Amino acid sequence: MKVAVSTDSGNVAEHFGRCPQFTIAEIENGKVVKKEVIENPGHTTGSLPRFFNEKEVSVVIAGGAGFRAQQFFEEFGIRLVVGISGSVDNALQALSEGKLESGKGSCSPGAGKGYGIPKEDGHGE
Repeated sequence: MKVAVSTDSGNVAEHFGRCPQFTIAEIENGKVVKKEVIENPGHTTGSLPRFFNEKEVSVVIAGGAGFRAQQFFEEFGIRLVVGISGSVDNALQALSEGKLESGKGSCSPGAGKGYGIPKEDGHGE
């Protein structure tokens, strides 16, 4: 399973689209076998869900994500787990053990303004 985690200084970032980085991990047989950190490639409507779909990511972990991003992930069949905080490593460990569950996302309309990577088009996720 390939996983993308919104990342800020080794922790799960509050907002999926505007995080400075993503951690991309591969989990096999309940263990993280590969992990890399990439810079956020940019935030325009639907671009990140498409980007992760092309990278064959099946799960995205974030503190929160806007409604449009959630819709795009659903269209691509990518599981979105929100309401997560703490270290990326702990989140990946909990996911690999089947213990990571979505909670209340940290995003609300307009809440992400000014955080991390700005939107490039001024519309939704």
